[in-house]
Amino acid sequence: MFLIVGLGNPEEKYAKTFHNMGFIAAADAAEKLGVKFRKKECEASVAEGYLGGEKIVIARPLTYMNASGRSVKQLMAKYRVSPDELVVIYDDFDLPKGHVRVRPSGSAGTHNGMRSVIAETGITDFARVRIGIRDPEREIPILSYVLSEVRREDYDLFAEACGRAAEAALALARGESVDLVMTKYNG
Repeated sequence: MFLIVGLGNPEEKYAKTFHNMGFIAAADAAEKLGVKFRKKECEASVAEGYLGGEKIVIARPLTYMNASGRSVKQLMAKYRVSPDELVVIYDDFDLPKGHVRVRPSGSAGTHNGMRSVIAETGITDFARVRIGIRDPEREIPILSYVLSEVRREDYDLFAEACGRAAEAALALARGESVDLVMTKYNG
């Protein structure tokens, strides 16, 4: 059993914002697995499938970013997922745009969604796949920035980064070691 959670905001007006990179990557992971988000449970939109005989649940919390942890906690309880069976995908303002960084654990950094996940679950030892969004050419407050839409000229860059993030999450779900996945996808 493995749980992949992509963080974001559920309303259509947020669909193309930097803060929805986790949602986009989760959709990419579902597509690569050949499954669709068909049900709503635990305050999330959920897709289920199998990879190498193991059940994979891909979820996008519908709680809005700052309350994502509530949904993650419910999903972990429902599916009896341990921290080593969880990976969270999210945008990261601390990384340059288009970079993907896999880590086995860590803090929330500046990310309120991750603060919520850590506060609600009480754990920090779970894999995370971060998608860099910082653009040094855009100097606006972080809150305004993360809720702004990706510029058209950057669509391909972020589409590729979300695809790589999805592949990294699925590699972890297949049982590849975090060290190997970090070597393959970081950068």
